[in-house]
Parts: sequence; C-alpha cells; structure tokens
Amino acid sequence: METIYIQNLKCGGCATTITKNLSEISGVSHVNVNVEESWVTFTLENAAALEMVKNTLKKLGYPEDGEANSLGSKAKSFVSCAIGKISN
Repeated sequence: METIYIQNLKCGGCATTITKNLSEISGVSHVNVNVEESWVTFTLENAAALEMVKNTLKKLGYPEDGEANSLGSKAKSFVSCAIGKISN
C-alpha cells in the first residue's frame, strides 16, 4: 500500500474525483482518500504506475505535498472538486 500526501484537498467532491481518476489507471487499485489528513492510499501492481498516479494527481490540481503549488494547480483543484460534487 502506497501513501501520498497531497495539496488542495478540500472535500468529498475532491475525493470522488481523485478516486475515480486513479482507479482508471492500469495497475492501481484500492484507492482511498482521507480528506482530513490530505492523503491518498492505493495499491500498485507495478512501479511504473506510481509516476502515472503522481502525474494524474498533479493534472487534477492535487500536487504531492512539498511540490510547487501554483495558482494553476489551485484552480484545477477547484474544477476537479466541482466535477466530483456533481458526479456524486
């Protein structure tokens, strides 16, 4: 089980978007998002999937904790959050 602490995680809408998108990556399963602690856990079938997870999180606006958190990332996370709320 891998754990990544992420930025810009605000609510269940964010968690829904993250879970949906990460679950679609080949080799990634058992995705769990903790909104209060700002982390996501998942199981990897291969090491190559880890980079895909990190890139997907960054594209959605949830960069790994410690990475640059630009205004663009923050804006993307708001959009991802809204989409997650609508999908719920």
